[in-house]
Amino acid sequence: MQDVPTLVEQAREGRPRAVARLISLVEGASPQLREVMAALAPLAGNAYVVGLTGSPGVGKSTSTSALVASYRRAGKRVAVLAVDPSSPFSGGALLGDRIRMADHASDPGVYIRSMATRGHLGGLAWAAPQAVRVLDAAGFDVVLVETVGVGQSEVEIASQADTSVVLLAPGMGDGIQAAKAGILEIGDVYVVNKADRDGADATVRELNHMLGLGESRRPGDWRPPIVKTVAARGEGIDEVVEALEKHRAWMEEHGVLTARRAARAAHEVETIAVTTLRERIGDLRGDRRLEALAARIVAGGLDPYAAADELVAGVTEG
Repeated sequence: MQDVPTLVEQAREGRPRAVARLISLVEGASPQLREVMAALAPLAGNAYVVGLTGSPGVGKSTSTSALVASYRRAGKRVAVLAVDPSSPFSGGALLGDRIRMADHASDPGVYIRSMATRGHLGGLAWAAPQAVRVLDAAGFDVVLVETVGVGQSEVEIASQADTSVVLLAPGMGDGIQAAKAGILEIGDVYVVNKADRDGADATVRELNHMLGLGESRRPGDWRPPIVKTVAARGEGIDEVVEALEKHRAWMEEHGVLTARRAARAAHEVETIAVTTLRERIGDLRGDRRLEALAARIVAGGLDPYAAADELVAGVTEG
């Protein structure tokens, strides 16, 4: 058993091992998780959470590393949560992420953590929201959440971040893919990376056109900017940070930031409740109540929806 109050205190002091242990408790769905979340609740709510998403190969990890460098120059503590489809311990794409972010490995103001999706759809690990809360409560000013590049399921990042950044690159068919995936609806800032390649200006024009077609904005609404970058050389990254800060200021001015965080908390509560309910129903396999309901369905005396209602009622009352 971990000493949760001590871990939280050490995490607040900036000790990376304490932060790592707290996130491990989250990932492992530890019995102490409730104690951890209760201890963190009054400490969280100050970090700016930025989600980065996009197709594989657009340079998400390189862009993330460049953003870390820019924020560090501004004196801000930065945490990176890299959500990857592979195991946190088996390498894969993760190894590349680690190499690209190696410049920050010895910086005490930077914390980098990889997290596996473990089959969870939407590009984010199920525990990601609670891991973000750990990093928030640990006193990081900015939390960058880099998601796996899995196409259409990337849209989940919009529900987990204050600001969503969509990365594209010229010559990858990203414009058409963006229209298909619906990511034009979730982006707050668009970044055309590898802008030194042919076709960068065409990609920007295509994006502008698509954003214009889908617009139903009122005066004063946020208009997502499009920023060209060459992340490998750090070009355009300060402009991305400037766009992020403008979006944050706009959200604060219009009450959008609070609304987004409330929606995020509601989604998290719903996920926990559904998971708990699913576990309780799973415990009923072989239970006489479930067998009796199944027999009534087979006999034609009950339909599956009515049976499900009875089962849920029995589980929640129990």
